[in-house]
Amino acid sequence: MTRLQRAQTTEELLEQAQNADDEDHRRELLDHVVLVNRGVAEAVASRYRRRGVPLEDLQQAAYEGLVKAVYRFDPSRRKDLLTYAVPTIRGELQRHFRDHGWAVRPPRRVQELQWRVNRCIEDLTQELGHEPSDQQVRERLDLSGEEYDEALVAFGCFTPTSLDQPLGQDTAATVGDLIPDETGEPSELEAAEARTALAPVLKELPDRDKRILYLRFFEDRTQEEIGADLGVTQMQVSRLLTRILRDLRHALGTAAA
Repeated sequence: MTRLQRAQTTEELLEQAQNADDEDHRRELLDHVVLVNRGVAEAVASRYRRRGVPLEDLQQAAYEGLVKAVYRFDPSRRKDLLTYAVPTIRGELQRHFRDHGWAVRPPRRVQELQWRVNRCIEDLTQELGHEPSDQQVRERLDLSGEEYDEALVAFGCFTPTSLDQPLGQDTAATVGDLIPDETGEPSELEAAEARTALAPVLKELPDRDKRILYLRFFEDRTQEEIGADLGVTQMQVSRLLTRILRDLRHALGTAAA
């Protein structure tokens, strides 16, 4: 089934389900919608591979997110299921990491805050027809910038960021290149020290810069996907990343001095 065929079939099934008089028939139609869009859940789950959780578990969590999205979706408000389903699936995966995959487990208060942020993003996405901005989420939850940043930082706790991860599509530089290394390969201790050094520096970044880094390094988004999220071009995203990473290097060098 092509993407267009999947979209058309999904729309037809959702319309039939909305007009169904029999509850069993409605659920049968919605289950069919889940099956038609199963590949979408698998694609989202694949972005979280190699983070310490088996792919089969990730796919199961993604399927659960897809089922929730399909059963909550209101086709009378908009036609495109995926604009709601993908963030819902992503939230379910992040909750799975929160509960099962922490490398460093944050306090329960931070875990609960992260859950509230995830749920708020899902609700606002349904209302707005697109993913909300950080400001919209903060206003809805009445969170300070510091509280919201704390929740975003926790999204990365399920696995330490690999120092071998590329900084961008058009560069061979890696995250580890941000940290001076005089002894060759970074050890686990050095990696932990690197993350400790980065934490206060990241906290001082503007909200937009934090979101770009979050999308790139924690959600594995491409520059094109980040551009779509921010409403800018892929080239602009590349320039923004270059500038943010340059600022981080400078800040780290100043802190070390």
